[in-house]
Amino acid sequence: MAKILLLEDDANLNETVTEFLEELGHDIVSVYDGYEAQEKLYESKYDLLLLDVNTPGITGFELLKEAREGDVVAPAIFITSLDSVDDLEKGFESGCDDYIRKPFALKELKIRVETLLKRGFFHESKELIVIAKNIAYDTRNNELVIDDKSVSLGHKESKLLKLFMKNEGEVIAHERIYKHLWDFDEEPSDTALRTYIKNLRKIIGKESIVSIKKQGYKFITGE
Repeated sequence: MAKILLLEDDANLNETVTEFLEELGHDIVSVYDGYEAQEKLYESKYDLLLLDVNTPGITGFELLKEAREGDVVAPAIFITSLDSVDDLEKGFESGCDDYIRKPFALKELKIRVETLLKRGFFHESKELIVIAKNIAYDTRNNELVIDDKSVSLGHKESKLLKLFMKNEGEVIAHERIYKHLWDFDEEPSDTALRTYIKNLRKIIGKESIVSIKKQGYKFITGE
């Protein structure tokens, strides 16, 4: 489950997208104007931003540009009917990661959302994230570094560690981890998840991953 901020001033489209993404298991905070989105953006942390461009108050372009300057690192998708190259350039310059043009199929939205959510780091200002005294993660090269040496991780362990680091200090529910680690055609396994957790703990230290009974896991760095 991802927490998504949706800015869309068209009431019908806002409701449709909200219901669709909630049915997929995501937590949606929906707003109708730029100023309201601005307030919500600084009240909470989001995994993804879905932003209409031409909105009351401030535009999606202005909102995202300001957010990036304020170190908001969540990936962003612009939802827009604009189709000129200049608009496309302006959008990416403001800090977006993808575009979806109106009208669009909900299946396309699902694909774009899930693709971004499963990637690594986006607008992280720090190149190295310190996990413990001698352990860090290099966000530029996407590699774990222990005692100045690169350490290889399995595919699922790598995805799990990235999820933990992007949500440090938060309790991540089992269901959210399942959705992040396993593709739609794979069967999630609690036994496999425990194995991935065990493998990570051996590498980065048992104290970094705290098990919260009946809720999920919490990741804590040694910074």
